[in-house]
Amino acid sequence: MRIRYNAPVTLTFSLTAALILLIDGLAGSALTANIFSVPPHMAFNRVIDFLRLFTHSLGHAGWNHLMSNMAFILLLGPILEEKYGTVPLLVMILITAGITGILNVLIMSTGLLGASGIVFMMILLVSFTNIRQGEIPLTFILVVLLYLTREFMAAFQDNEISQFAHIIGGLIGSMFGFLRGPRRITS
Repeated sequence: MRIRYNAPVTLTFSLTAALILLIDGLAGSALTANIFSVPPHMAFNRVIDFLRLFTHSLGHAGWNHLMSNMAFILLLGPILEEKYGTVPLLVMILITAGITGILNVLIMSTGLLGASGIVFMMILLVSFTNIRQGEIPLTFILVVLLYLTREFMAAFQDNEISQFAHIIGGLIGSMFGFLRGPRRITS
């Protein structure tokens, strides 16, 4: 028996996020605050702020935040990587991080960090893995209803969780599912 690095994008993303949090704990949160989060107000004359639109998904507020995101990413990522391919999944992750980062800067007045947008992109996208030609899976409809209900109810709670990033990530995952679709089952 040997251990296989079966989902390179998923595993590399997860291990990198864990390493960043570990280093950040030793450095006193300087790493996340300066590189792995989107600031509330972006400085358009700083290259690092443009990079942060993508890197925020690797930064996390703590181990609980990281573990809750990584549980889903490690569960869903390998399925998606197998269905869509390694490079396409990486592109989907980058697009999701970039769009949630940009929209957060344009619409919200708070900072952003964490992979929650990517998690919800994966949650919605995985419901397309058994799509048939000309059909919308009932599981997709139910996941969307449950997910949107939960996120809209949570939006009214006083917490530091970005339901906005969750909703945007889910919408992006749905778009990927409809536009790109995995290898389709035709029977």
